[in-house]
Amino acid sequence: MQASRKAQLRTLLAALLLTTPALADDWYPSRHGADDTLGAINFLSPEIVVEAARLVTTGKTYALGVPTGPNSPAYGPRRYAMTVLQLDDGLGTPMASNRITSNDDLLQTWMGIGSQIDGLGHLGIDHRYYNGKHASEFVTVTGLTTFSIDRLPPIVSRGVLLNMAAHFNQPVLDAGTVFNSDDIKAAASAQNVRLKQGDVVLFHTGWLSIADSDPARFMAGEPGLGEDGARYLGELGVVAVGADTWGLDALPGDKADELFPAHQELLARQGVYVLENMDTRALVADQVQEFLFVLGQPRFVGAVQAIINPVAIR
Repeated sequence: MQASRKAQLRTLLAALLLTTPALADDWYPSRHGADDTLGAINFLSPEIVVEAARLVTTGKTYALGVPTGPNSPAYGPRRYAMTVLQLDDGLGTPMASNRITSNDDLLQTWMGIGSQIDGLGHLGIDHRYYNGKHASEFVTVTGLTTFSIDRLPPIVSRGVLLNMAAHFNQPVLDAGTVFNSDDIKAAASAQNVRLKQGDVVLFHTGWLSIADSDPARFMAGEPGLGEDGARYLGELGVVAVGADTWGLDALPGDKADELFPAHQELLARQGVYVLENMDTRALVADQVQEFLFVLGQPRFVGAVQAIINPVAIR
């Protein structure tokens, strides 16, 4: 009888564990509320925009996006193909009395190539995404029904560039170089900047400089952010984190059996957006550390990610 009772208790305990996964990893609900779908964008405000605009002193603008094309940095099977077409009869015959001719373009591409923003529906933990939302609740083959890029407001805030190459005293960090909270704090202190809620934080590693000269090496690994550093930034309340690398995380990372842990921490646990392949070289050359960051992402309905070209204004 006693053995039977123990077996019943084990069965009940197993059932409880299966039906209450949040007890094992209580990273949801979000601090922004159980129904929130925007994550750290909630930290933005008109006041933050006005404050960031005060950083503009010269009016010089910097394109942070790289050109997007068939040779753009792309993970896995992602590719880009452009076809230019004429919208007349296909023979190039001018139309109407004023002999109008035209060209149009048909683009077949993955949204996550080149410079891009990762939305909160991009990467999760065991099929659960930001705020614990299960993939079965919002992922369809025709687009996301929640977390879609088209539902994001513009991201306009203070941008901060942390020069991690200078922090490690190397022009280009080696693949696998991991920087975490202590490195981030030290780099910010050396630059005399203080990170704060609502910021967009970009890291310069020098890695983008080899994208054209050695694309195989560029995609084979990368220096980058570790899980501890991602947690520090997320808890601080930054809105987005990016780097001049194709995947933000260090590859290989500091834990051999893990893949993209910083992505998981930022996107799933913290609701912080990820920016990849940010071209920070001109900012570093001009010794720009703080700037007005402006991103009006394209509003593709149902999109997980989007190709972007944010602008830094000093």
